[in-house]
Amino acid sequence: MQIQDLPYPDPGAPDARSGPRFLWWLFRNQLDGQFKALAWGLLHFLSVSALPFCVGVAVQAVVDRSGSRLALAGGLLALCCAGSALGDTFLHRAAVTNWITAAARVQQVLARKAAHLGSALTRRVAAGEVVAVSTGDVEKIGWFVEALSRFTAAAVTVVVVCVGLVVYQPALGVVVAVGLPVLALAVLPLLPRATRRADVQREKAGRATELASDTVAGLRVLRGIGGEELFLDRYRAASQEVRHAAVRSARMWSLISAIQVLLPGLLLITVVWYGVRLAGAGRVDVGELVAVYSSVMILTYPLRHFEEIAMAYSFSRPSARRAAKVLSLERATDTGGTRAGTEPPSGDLYDPATGLLAPAGRLTAVVCGDPDAAGRLAERLGGHPSEKGESVLLGGVPLDEVPLDTARTAVLVQDKDPVLLSGTLRDLFDVPRSGDVDPEPALVAAQCQDVLAALVQGSVGAADPMDSRITERGRSLSGGQRQRLALARSLVTDPEVLVLDEPTSAVDSHTEARIAQGVRELRAGRTTVVFTSSPLLLDRADRVVLVHEGEVVAVGVHRELLHSEPRYRAVVTREPDADRDGSEDGARQSPTPGGPGLPAGADAGSGLDDVLKELEEIEESA
Repeated sequence: MQIQDLPYPDPGAPDARSGPRFLWWLFRNQLDGQFKALAWGLLHFLSVSALPFCVGVAVQAVVDRSGSRLALAGGLLALCCAGSALGDTFLHRAAVTNWITAAARVQQVLARKAAHLGSALTRRVAAGEVVAVSTGDVEKIGWFVEALSRFTAAAVTVVVVCVGLVVYQPALGVVVAVGLPVLALAVLPLLPRATRRADVQREKAGRATELASDTVAGLRVLRGIGGEELFLDRYRAASQEVRHAAVRSARMWSLISAIQVLLPGLLLITVVWYGVRLAGAGRVDVGELVAVYSSVMILTYPLRHFEEIAMAYSFSRPSARRAAKVLSLERATDTGGTRAGTEPPSGDLYDPATGLLAPAGRLTAVVCGDPDAAGRLAERLGGHPSEKGESVLLGGVPLDEVPLDTARTAVLVQDKDPVLLSGTLRDLFDVPRSGDVDPEPALVAAQCQDVLAALVQGSVGAADPMDSRITERGRSLSGGQRQRLALARSLVTDPEVLVLDEPTSAVDSHTEARIAQGVRELRAGRTTVVFTSSPLLLDRADRVVLVHEGEVVAVGVHRELLHSEPRYRAVVTREPDADRDGSEDGARQSPTPGGPGLPAGADAGSGLDDVLKELEEIEESA
């Protein structure tokens, strides 16, 4: 795989049982690039390591006054220099390719897992951790994969040179052959401590990243309540913890680096001292002494890769563990799309767990007193349940048995906090869609006229509103403006079933009334489910369903349920003392003056009349 061939058509199925298993899986899938880097690395390191022998031959040729051997040494030197340059060039090319392709493979499997899990991902893994894995951790994993082949080439070179020295000059070669393994293994006792410190640093950095991400995401709210300094102080403290951990980790790696410099120096002194004594006794030629001395000097270069692979593994191991943690996550229910056929199902949407039925082609509003329960139910209707259970049926077909892409084409869920990606407005609406709904009527239905004006005003040179730019997550817009743009995007997709969770919670009542009418008209003939407690939306629905404690307890239209169902009225009118226990007596009793939940002399219908009067006034103004 070359860089220009990315992305991978299929990045493969990762082994996410543990961090080391994930690294091994990644290495096995990069074998072609690893062998290329190993071959070029061997050419480079062996060419560099052969230089001392050539120098030794040249020195001895001068001592012996042999012109032919001097010429031979010159030719060998030129050949070794060419091999070193060629090997180094293509080793760097192969190593960088391995790094980038490995990182790209990890990013692809992470992106695929994120798309597979959908909204369940951020409920099970913190958003900051996902960001850390897909950015910094991916880079460190790629570093280890890239360094592995160079380390292997360096290790093979060290072994070859030691054997060559023993054959070339046994007396000095044995000293070098015994000393080099000691150099390579001397730092092993320090590696566990260095690894632990690196793990602590990575953990603290991940927490700091998560805190920064959450702070930026909630910056508008923080400014509103004056909490910027509080969260800034928290981030300062987390950042200082990261700095202290990084300094402690760096100290250990500095000690390892110092040992890697000190011990080769001691070996070099030993070789020189012993070699001089052997030369004085006439047991070693000058050229041989120069060759062995130069070999020890040169071998410090491949030995540095022993330190690098230790660092790469120490930093990549926790990164691989976090990546494996994300990749090991599974959907609560997933049959892998066992049902044949690629056409999305159609018909009534039914949830067996709660008894909720959304008839095909109608606008159904769902009232649920618990916002969290409403969010979980909305995800269930979209085929993204957070817990195992009986599947939602669309047209009698279990969504769990439909291929995931097909299920998502049939049912679209817009949650309470939809995300707007940065780019132009045209990019925002560049989503999979049926083609039956254009952006313009969707924007009108979502009441986005003022949003368009604000975007055009903030985008220099954007004559067409569709070319105006949206900042990251739409932070330059208000909460209501972001909400309306997200609603317009959902309307453009025109799915068979559209599930909206509190789509107008951040807009004023008059705008909400117009949005309710616009959604009803644009989605005519399509199935729409709206989770809301807003009387304005409820009054426009064809069918209203009350879900209480996980079960459907009442079905009807808004104005009927206001009069007949106390639990419904308690949620919609926000009456704090209304009967919510759902008891049989409470359901049978009609509100009477002075009854439960009302002050003496008050009429239960007075609050109801106020709500109905407000509805009528908004209808007239709309």
